[in-house]
Amino acid sequence: MGLAPIFFMQLIIRVVPNSSKTEFVGWMSDGCLKLKIAAPPVDGKANQELISFLAKSLDVPKNEIEITNGLISKKKTLMLPLETEKLVDILVEKFEIPAPTKQSKFF
Repeated sequence: MGLAPIFFMQLIIRVVPNSSKTEFVGWMSDGCLKLKIAAPPVDGKANQELISFLAKSLDVPKNEIEITNGLISKKKTLMLPLETEKLVDILVEKFEIPAPTKQSKFF
């Protein structure tokens, strides 16, 4: 029996650093997923917090989450080891984030 194939998805997110706590906010009208990040955008701390939060929240290994674009921007492109439907299911079931109403090029 072989290993199950791993699917990676591209996700565009918008972060709000220096927030009171790290949490999912919801889907934006352009298809981005908005998150608040408690860490400041200094020396990569916000990016580290983002990856740690996503890994824990989505139950995926930290080393399989990659910021592929936007390392020093509030708008970031990520690669996640999930299928799109699984991500939406997790956000709906665990975090009560409604499913996106608009399919976009980001997702």
